Amino acid sequence: MFSTLKNLRGNVRACVYTEPIWGIPFNLYAPYVSVYMLALGLTDGQIGLVTSIGLVFQIGWALVSGAITDKLGRKRTTLVTDLISWTVPCFIWAISRNFNYFLVAAIFNSLWRISMNSWNCLLVEDTDPALLVPVYSWIYISGLVAAFIAPFGGLLISRFTLVSTVRALFVLAFFMMTAKFLIMNQLVSETNQGRVRMQETRGKSVFAVLLESRDVLGQILHAPVILLTIGLMVFVSISQTIRGTFWSILVVEKLQVPASSLALFFSGRSIVMLLVYFLVMPRLRRVDVRKTIVWGFLGLVVSQIILVLTPPGNFALLALSTLIEAATFPLASTLLDTLVVVVVDPKERARIMALVYVMVILFTSPFGWIAGEISQIDRLWPFVLNIVLFAGAAGLAWVLSRRAQGETVGGEPREGAAAA
Repeated sequence: MFSTLKNLRGNVRACVYTEPIWGIPFNLYAPYVSVYMLALGLTDGQIGLVTSIGLVFQIGWALVSGAITDKLGRKRTTLVTDLISWTVPCFIWAISRNFNYFLVAAIFNSLWRISMNSWNCLLVEDTDPALLVPVYSWIYISGLVAAFIAPFGGLLISRFTLVSTVRALFVLAFFMMTAKFLIMNQLVSETNQGRVRMQETRGKSVFAVLLESRDVLGQILHAPVILLTIGLMVFVSISQTIRGTFWSILVVEKLQVPASSLALFFSGRSIVMLLVYFLVMPRLRRVDVRKTIVWGFLGLVVSQIILVLTPPGNFALLALSTLIEAATFPLASTLLDTLVVVVVDPKERARIMALVYVMVILFTSPFGWIAGEISQIDRLWPFVLNIVLFAGAAGLAWVLSRRAQGETVGGEPREGAAAA
């Protein structure tokens, strides 16, 4: 892992090395967003509605993300959409007063779907496929370094108040994330494939380029491996939407954990995940990741069952659930990211990934609202739904493991695909 990090060059080096500047502030405020919204008077249903509306806008941006990325180039697209989707919302979140502020911020934030596509192209297009597992591991690790300073947020909440502390964390995120986007833009260059697509789309409108994606859609629909992979991405996306929105609410409101202690669980989760990335993930480079993903999802099922059965005030069971989730989530998420990359034709990566994300968000978007409604009935119900989702994902991953290896969408099998 460290040898890979040291020897990275070019765009992948810039993407990986600057990621902590974004990951640290994000992971500092992330544990408190939902309870911050509650403290400002939003209900569970309104919080879920904000999430769902944001996802609806993400569908539109994801649909055009491939065309925008091809026409403007990976580098320019990433800078512009990063500034709009993170710098602007962080400012709005910092001054939020009610539901309307969070709604507007969610709409701006939805543009991250464009930068996700263009940034991924910068990350992988000129990168050796054999490096993808350690590279994606380092991307996750870079965000987890916040584990060592996350308790600082809890101390601030104890000393001051939840609302004032979270506002300050959003201000910090505003400056750090903006710096990250500007620094990375200076360090990266347009990819070879990006220059080819910019030349091919010169003189065409974004919508004309978008219409050309019809053939790409046909390639996706006739590729069983990518359809199964999309199914896995949908299950992960829905479950992470539920966890990211309602876990803190469940823990604080139902399990009676003080808000100032949330960071301890996030820190513990991050530290365990760091250990998995360093000690386990490097040993999986030559392993069939489809089978490993099955075990990852089964572990997540166990973690959610324990969470649902945890009585109020029982820190031990909550910690056990967090530990199991942290140990198994990297097996599912990181290897799934790698799988998505290796089954996609590099010549059409931007447009294929744009359509893939549209499909994922389309199925995910109703579940913010659905989870909010059932959370108002009982705050455990969203996590019962997660049990079903992870069990379904394990089943899909098992089916995927039975398919022929190395299949790609819109191209021939490539070196590096066999391992995934």
